This record gives sequence, C-alpha cells and structure tokens, in this order.
Amino acid sequence: MSFMEQFTSFMPVNVIVNILDVLVVWFVIYKLITLIKGTKAVQLLKGIFVIIVARVVTDFLGMDTLGWLLENVISIGFFAIIVIFQPEIRRALEQIGRGKLFARSSSMQEEEKSRLIEAMTKSVSYMAKRRIGALISIERETGLNEYIETGIQLNAHLTSELMINIFIPNTPLHDGAVIVQKNNIVSAACYLPLSESPFISKELGTRHRAAIGLSEVTDAITIVVSEETGAVSLTSNGDLHRNLSMEEFETHLKRLWFGPTEEQVASSKWLWRGKQNG
Repeated sequence: MSFMEQFTSFMPVNVIVNILDVLVVWFVIYKLITLIKGTKAVQLLKGIFVIIVARVVTDFLGMDTLGWLLENVISIGFFAIIVIFQPEIRRALEQIGRGKLFARSSSMQEEEKSRLIEAMTKSVSYMAKRRIGALISIERETGLNEYIETGIQLNAHLTSELMINIFIPNTPLHDGAVIVQKNNIVSAACYLPLSESPFISKELGTRHRAAIGLSEVTDAITIVVSEETGAVSLTSNGDLHRNLSMEEFETHLKRLWFGPTEEQVASSKWLWRGKQNG
C-alpha cells in the first residue's frame, strides 16, 4: 500500500479537502491583506469594522433606532465597498492578469539601500548646485497610486543620471513630481495635493506647498530643490526641514526612508542605559 493510500485510509478524503479549502481561503485573505496594506483602504476597513461593532452593541443595548440605521448602512455596504475600493479591486485584477498577485515579495538588501541613498544624494546635490528645481516623492507605507496615475508612467530603475535628466528645464517631464517606489522611478510629471495650511511661509512656492500637502495625507517622503535658491528641503508627516546641507539631507533621508541603522539603534540603547545609570 502506497503512502497516499495509507494517508487517505487514516484520514477521510472529505477532511483533507476541508483542510485544503481552509488553507486556500486563508492564503487568499493573506494576499489580499498584503495587497491593500499601506493604502487608504486600510483606514476604510477600520471604519467598516467600527460600524459592525456598533451594530452589535446596539443589539445588546436595545437601541432600535440606531440599530435600524446601521442595519440599512450595512445592507448597502456591499455596493459601497465596490465603489470605495474600486482602485484596489482594479489593481488586484491587473496583478492577477500579470500573474503577480501570488508572487513572493523580496526585502531590499543593504547594498541596494546604500546605492539608492547614494543615487538620490548625488542627483539632489547636482541639481541644488545648478539651481534645477525638483520635486521627488518616495512611497513608504501609504500607497501613492492615485498620484502615480496622474503622471507619465516610467517604471525605470532609479539612477542619479535618470533623475537629473527628468528635471532638466524645458524637457517634457520636468514639471510636476517624480514618484519613487522601492528602487524604481515609477512615474514623472505627477500632480500632488497642495497644502491649504495658513501657516506656510509666503516665500515658499508651489513645490514646497505640494510637498507639505502630500505629507499631510500620506507618510511619503518628499524632496524639494528650489529653483530660485538651490536650497534642499525635505518633508515627512507634515514636517518641513528646510535649507539642509547635503550631510543633513543624507542623514534625514536614511532615517526616514529605511529607518535607523543597527549602529544607530545600538548607540541609542547605550545612551538610554547611560541615562538610566546616571
């Protein structure tokens, strides 16, 4: 008797099928979660979860009017989800068509991280010295697909030479923002949301306002090179760091893009222990 015959005789076929069924469902759910991770859909899912919890609470407390209202919201929720998650659903279908939905994601190696930092620093330094205006956004956790779609698709490997050439004045792509995903320049000439904050200095132009605007609605890092002064600025999480030297720029970019290095983490631990012992 073969191994499979012994295995099927020990465990009924329907039990094996049920186990496989559950495993496949969980795998699909996992891939869908990784697909929407870092997009605005995550926040929307949290809102849906709150509505469901509120519906359960209304039943428990006997709040009939609020329960009726939430019941109607949930009943039309399926169609609302299709409308709200339309970009994510479209992207998922595109990835299924390309065979990328179940592709294994690979983490970026330290050598590649160093290369990207060096390429970005070199290009920004070149443009700052020659007062070439630039606007570069780097995607982190929150997806930037809605802004990527407003520009010209490139999907090119990030190099300093390509970045510089994009922003050369009077070329077709120099207006607007370049968006970087991982180690690729995915789109150029993109439109970013302008900040409406009244606290922004009047001396800052459209590039800085767009950089701050994107940092207010996403966790992206945006680099600005001023066309008038050649000054380098960097925005993240609503904060604007202006007039950075290239050393300061590189330090900020490393910390925000890839997080603190092992050496920085170790040194911070030693400092913390020193303060505790002191």
